[in-house]
Amino acid sequence: MKIGLMHVTPYSKADPAVVAKRAEELGFDSYWVGDHTIIPKVSSVVYPGAKPDGGVPDYVSELPDPFIALARAGATTSRIKLATGICLVPERNPIVTAKQVATLDD
Repeated sequence: MKIGLMHVTPYSKADPAVVAKRAEELGFDSYWVGDHTIIPKVSSVVYPGAKPDGGVPDYVSELPDPFIALARAGATTSRIKLATGICLVPERNPIVTAKQVATLDD
């Protein structure tokens, strides 16, 4: 069975390079991070885990760019697969995103 580790980075001050390296040492197959490029000020839908006032939870705005986090993880690992749990492509610059993904896919 292949098991991956999803690192919700704002919940932890742990460096993606350190966490991914340790995950690889422990035998995990993959290391995943999330993406949240644009944070709405107002939404007609209640965000999961919303604050009592209906605001978006702080962790959403504290997520680092997934490709930078994965680049850090890749600098310290050699076998573990790196991935995004989601990549919000329509919210990103397509040229920059393509370059970031191509850089990681080496």
